[in-house]
Amino acid sequence: MLERDGRSSQEKRIGRRKVLRAIAAGAGAATLYPVAGAYGTTATAIPDKLRTAQVRLDLGEKQGPLHIDHFGVGHGGYWAEPTWLDRACSEVRALKSKHIRLFVQEYYDLLPSPGRYHWTTLDQSVDMILKAGSKPLMCLTFKPQVLFPRLDQNIVYPNDWNAWETLVYELVLHYKDRGAGIEYWEVGNEGDIGAGGGCPYKFTPESYSTYYQHTVQAIRRADPNARVGGPALARHTSPILPALLSHCDQKRTPLDFVSWHNYNSDPETFTESITYIKNALSKYPSLHPETVLDEWNASIGNPPLDPRFQPCFIAEVVYRMVEEHLGYSNYYQIRDCYVDPETMSFLPWWNPASWNRTSLMLGLFDFQNVIRPAYFCFRLLSRLTGERVPLHSDDTFVHGLASYDDTLKVFSVLLWNFSDSAARVNLALTGAESNLRAERVVLDSMTPSNEEFARLRRQPQLHLERQQTQATIDMEPYGVTFWSLRSAG
Repeated sequence: MLERDGRSSQEKRIGRRKVLRAIAAGAGAATLYPVAGAYGTTATAIPDKLRTAQVRLDLGEKQGPLHIDHFGVGHGGYWAEPTWLDRACSEVRALKSKHIRLFVQEYYDLLPSPGRYHWTTLDQSVDMILKAGSKPLMCLTFKPQVLFPRLDQNIVYPNDWNAWETLVYELVLHYKDRGAGIEYWEVGNEGDIGAGGGCPYKFTPESYSTYYQHTVQAIRRADPNARVGGPALARHTSPILPALLSHCDQKRTPLDFVSWHNYNSDPETFTESITYIKNALSKYPSLHPETVLDEWNASIGNPPLDPRFQPCFIAEVVYRMVEEHLGYSNYYQIRDCYVDPETMSFLPWWNPASWNRTSLMLGLFDFQNVIRPAYFCFRLLSRLTGERVPLHSDDTFVHGLASYDDTLKVFSVLLWNFSDSAARVNLALTGAESNLRAERVVLDSMTPSNEEFARLRRQPQLHLERQQTQATIDMEPYGVTFWSLRSAG
C-alpha cells in the first residue's frame, strides 16, 4: 500500500535507503534533462549521479509466445448503457484485448416476467465488445425479481431452481445461436463481500458451491464447450475458494478457471495473490483451472496523486502477471461512469454513497470520455506481439518486457522505472544479427495534450552497431519508454 508520503511500502522495504543515498551523493551537481512537466516538456534538474540500472536484452533467445492480449480490460457494474460505444472501433480495438469482462447485472432485465426473456439491452453491450474485436467474458451477477422477490443480499437461492437454470440456459443458448463466440462464463462477482462489491449476493462457502453447481449445469447444457468458473472474489483469501475447489473435486463439477480481484497500489500484492491461488490449486491435482485476475487497479480509497504513477503501475503489474504465468487479467475499467441512484438503470440494492461525486480515476477514459495516460500504457503493451525475448535487470524498480514479431520483423521493448526517484539505465543488447535502428517514444503523462503524438513523444532514432549494441537511458520517476528495433542492414 502507499503510505502518506506517496511512496510504496514495498520500495521502502527493499533497498530504499540505498537508492536515496545514491541520489543524494550527486545532489551537488545537476544537469538539465528534458522531462515532462505540468505544462509540457520542460528542463528539469536531475542529479548527475543517478541510481544506475544494468539491463541486458538477449535478442538471440526466444521464450515462447508472450500472449500479451491475455492481459486485457473489463467494463460494467454501473448501468446498462454501452458507455464506450464511440470508442469501440478505434481506441479500444487498438488495445487488442482477447477478452473484455462484462457484468451481466439486473439492470438488463433478462427475466421481466415468468417465462419471458429480454435480451435486447444486453445485446447492445455484447455487440459493443465484439465491435472492439474482443470476446466478452460474461460475469453472471443478476437477481430477477421473479425469482428473488425480496431484496436481500443474504438470499442467494432463487425460489425456483428449475426456472433459474432455464433462464441461464436460454441466456447462453441465445448468444451461441447469435454466433457471439463467447467462451468464458463466470458465476458471481465478489459474493464474499456482497452488495459493497457491486453484487446482490452475500455467499457462504457452502451456499456458493451449491449456487455454482446449479448455474454451471445450465451453462454447459446450453454450450458443452463453454468455459465456466468463479468465484470472482474480492479477497483472494476468502474461504469460498477452498470450499469451491473441494466441491468441484468431489462432485467432478466443471471448473475451467478460478477468478479473483485486487485493488492495491503495491504491485507486490499481485504477486502474492497469484502465488496464494496457485498454492490453493496445488492441493487439488484433479483440477486444472486457468487463473484469472479479472478486476484490478490501484487503491480506490487512497490512489497515488502523481499522474505518472498509474501508467507505470500498469506496466509493473502486467510484468508481474507475466512472470507468475497468470492465465488472464482484466484491468477495471474502460470508462468511468457516474453512480447515480436516481437513474432507473442503477440497482436499488446497492448504496453508492458518494461515488457519484468522486472521480475514482479507474477508467482509461474519464467521466467526460477524455482519454487518460493509462490508456497509452496499454497501447504500448499491445505492441509486444510475438514471442517473448528475455530481458534482465539488476535494479529492483527498473523492469521491462520485450518481444519479437516474426511477421513484422521487429523487436519491441517496453522499459519503466517504478520508483519516485530517477534512474540511469545502461542497456546492453546481445545476439543481434545485424546493425539495428531504434525508433523510440517516451510516455508523457504530464503534458496537457491527449493527442497520441504528444503522449507518446518520439525521440531521435538511434543507430546501434551489431558489435557494440549499448545505450544509456535516463528515466524520470515512474518513467516509461518504448523501443522498436529493426534491422539497419
